[in-house]
Amino acid sequence: MITLTRRGRTLQLAFSSAVVALVASFAASAAPIPLFNTYRAEDGFTNAGISLAVVSNAAGTIAGLLVLGRLSGHLGRRPTSIASLGLLLLGCLLLLNVHDIGTLLSGRLLMGVGTGMAGSSLTSYIVDAAPTRPEWLASVASSQAPMLGLTLGAIASGALVQFAPWPRHLIYLACAGLLVLSGALIAISPETAKPAPGAWRSLIPQVRIPVRVRHLLPVAAAVFLATWATGAFYQAFVPALVADEFHTHSPLTLGLLFALYMAPSVLGAPVGGRFTPATAQRIGMVVFLAGWIGIITSIALSSLALFIAATVIAGTGQGIAVSSATRGLLYDSTLADRAPIFSAIYLLCYSGAAFPSLVSGQLSAVFPLSHIALGYALLAVVATVVCVLAARDPHTDMTGNRQYAE
Repeated sequence: MITLTRRGRTLQLAFSSAVVALVASFAASAAPIPLFNTYRAEDGFTNAGISLAVVSNAAGTIAGLLVLGRLSGHLGRRPTSIASLGLLLLGCLLLLNVHDIGTLLSGRLLMGVGTGMAGSSLTSYIVDAAPTRPEWLASVASSQAPMLGLTLGAIASGALVQFAPWPRHLIYLACAGLLVLSGALIAISPETAKPAPGAWRSLIPQVRIPVRVRHLLPVAAAVFLATWATGAFYQAFVPALVADEFHTHSPLTLGLLFALYMAPSVLGAPVGGRFTPATAQRIGMVVFLAGWIGIITSIALSSLALFIAATVIAGTGQGIAVSSATRGLLYDSTLADRAPIFSAIYLLCYSGAAFPSLVSGQLSAVFPLSHIALGYALLAVVATVVCVLAARDPHTDMTGNRQYAE
């Protein structure tokens, strides 16, 4: 009994440490966003350069997820989790001295790899160490900790940049301290996965969608592309857009706007779960498009209040659509299926963040940001039309009757 009690306590420590570390990882990832206007004003960075920083972060995350994502099952949760925190720490330290675009790109790339690796290893650690009661705790903690981290990181960064001393440095020092603390907590926590052979082989990415849900992939790809492209738009172009169109240079406002787009996505699963995956995707994308219509209208009217309201609407819609598309692709999946499916989902999501940002960054040298926003709105229109016309539900039975995920 004493042994079981001690094991329970050590697993509680591992669970709590992994949750704290996952929140810290994504908070660090969001920290630079409120500083982008500072870099533009003080170091002469262009919108194209800032968009490249978003692209490098997305590329690093793809590499971290697809190449390093399965290492924790072979080397153990603790060493891979600590390694991911170390990469994020190096990224923070590098960003302490941003005065040229190369330093910003290198720091964001390192943080992207660290975030991708942390998203895999720490999520697995949370699931391994989670208490058996309540049953929903593991899934909620692993899925919502990244969103909580992004929200807290963006808001805290905006507040520190605007109100605290050392605006270019303090947020990175704070994130570095939090990452070191998280690493120390992981180091004293128990290991939950036995080392297994095949570490080198695990570096080969596996992307696979089962045949039974492959017909859902085109619509899901449209959903992921449009919604994640918008998330990248809020990182790359909204800082400059807010300054140019709404005449505010508040870093806290920038952090809040990014948080207001990301945070409502937590409503996606509970709201979308009331409907079948296809219906929920249609509802989510229509709401998402309504948000984009509000965004374009707010730019035309120079109304920051309307922009904020439209951001919340778009964020709510993307949460419903993305969670429902993911639910459809995961329908009736086995444990062996899930990692390759998630690899495909991540590849689509972060490609949606990277490629439109890369193209838009080049176009920003020619077109004003209001026109760039229209391009993203057009992408939302196309994705919504595709979703409304072509969304389907998963089905696996031989009679053709559709079955739905719970």
